[in-house]
Amino acid sequence: MNIGVAHSEVNPNTRVMSRRGLWLTYALGVGLLCIILLSIPFFSVPVAWTLTNVIHNLGMYVFLHAVKGTPFETPDQGKARLLTHWEQLDYGVQFTSSRKFFTISPIILKYFLASFYTKYDPTHFILNAASLQSVLIPKMPQLHGDRIFGINKY
Repeated sequence: MNIGVAHSEVNPNTRVMSRRGLWLTYALGVGLLCIILLSIPFFSVPVAWTLTNVIHNLGMYVFLHAVKGTPFETPDQGKARLLTHWEQLDYGVQFTSSRKFFTISPIILKYFLASFYTKYDPTHFILNAASLQSVLIPKMPQLHGDRIFGINKY
């Protein structure tokens, strides 16, 4: 146990995504990314939306599914050092409001927004679909705690 740590959670990583205002901050961050990419003069609207989707999904994959452990308490992580942030979210309970939100947000971004603004162009559609699958497959409850082909096992 660390001396002088102010929080009461053993692993604050488990509840951080359920905090008040985080979903709004998350949506505003994605919106800001899109506005920044749309303001670059040599990017067309479809390219900006595809880049927004791919950057968002890459960031979501890295921060939720690739990085293990807790950023808050490095000396004593216990079992959390073997789990990704997604596996620690809401103490591992499936189908919570936070998990549903972070599962549905890439779908809304990809299928409702990116596909619409790219006018269903096949090239953009394939890029966006591949990016979407890279974040949806690790979120499946059947894969909670398991690793596909041993990837990211230790």
